[in-house]
Amino acid sequence: MHIKSRIFCLIVGVSIAAGLVHADEVKLPYKGLTLNANLELAAGRKPANGVILVTHAGLAHRGMETIAYLQSLLKERGYNTLAINLSLGLDNRHGMYDCKVTHRHRYADAADEIGAWVGWLKAQGTRRVTLLGHSRGGAQTALYAAERDEAVVQAVVLLAPDTRETNDAAAYLKRYNKPLAPVLEQAQKLVAQGKGGTVLEHTDFLYCPDTSVTADTFVSYYGPDPRLDTAYLIPQLKKPTLVVVAGNDEVVVGFVDKVAPLADGVRVKMKTIAGADHFFRDLNADDAADAVDAFLKEGGYR
Repeated sequence: MHIKSRIFCLIVGVSIAAGLVHADEVKLPYKGLTLNANLELAAGRKPANGVILVTHAGLAHRGMETIAYLQSLLKERGYNTLAINLSLGLDNRHGMYDCKVTHRHRYADAADEIGAWVGWLKAQGTRRVTLLGHSRGGAQTALYAAERDEAVVQAVVLLAPDTRETNDAAAYLKRYNKPLAPVLEQAQKLVAQGKGGTVLEHTDFLYCPDTSVTADTFVSYYGPDPRLDTAYLIPQLKKPTLVVVAGNDEVVVGFVDKVAPLADGVRVKMKTIAGADHFFRDLNADDAADAVDAFLKEGGYR
């Protein structure tokens, strides 16, 4: 790793804490909401030269350290990036999702919003898009790429993407010391009755204990939909794909065993960053950026 990159990592960490990074944002009207994103252009490059569209994890945001530092590293390597904030049903959302706010977003909403930003990039004259997502954002990126075949999208990068086991019944029991089934069955019954908008109070949901969530939102994240699993989606991806694995991932469960057999080294490639945790902290972020750089150069998507 270059000394410059190490110094920049420290600067980014301090800036994030102070809330000073990514001040120049772009906005997009979308279904009565305003979406926002951070567009970083590398020296001497324009959107027409290509853009990497970056989607953050779960209930997080584009300013989280993993995303902000990755943007800076890719910019150093000459790539334009657009890091988006998923709305999660909120207007012009910034920062982490507040667990006190009722959850009214659905899992697949993220794929729709990724699609909206791909459309925005096309309107800016972008001729080449690489999709990159981290954690649940990686799984939702895979969902978008599996179900839509946009010609402008030429490659996909999944950074420690989610598996079904991250939020299944066993994970729910471990996190909240209570079974998932009773809550899921109640929510599914309400959805079947056309009452999906009913709010379930004092409900444990994702990383929010004792929160409120609509029935259809709960089902969309915990229901028996195979599309919640990145491993299910990878065989359906039509574009060259790089899966970046965190060697010491403490969040995503059973990932390597499920994905390794799908990596044929041609259409789907897998790169393990030894020693990396789920968030690719410190020097591991540089290794991840190098892996993305090598993949895109080799495939001619630079």
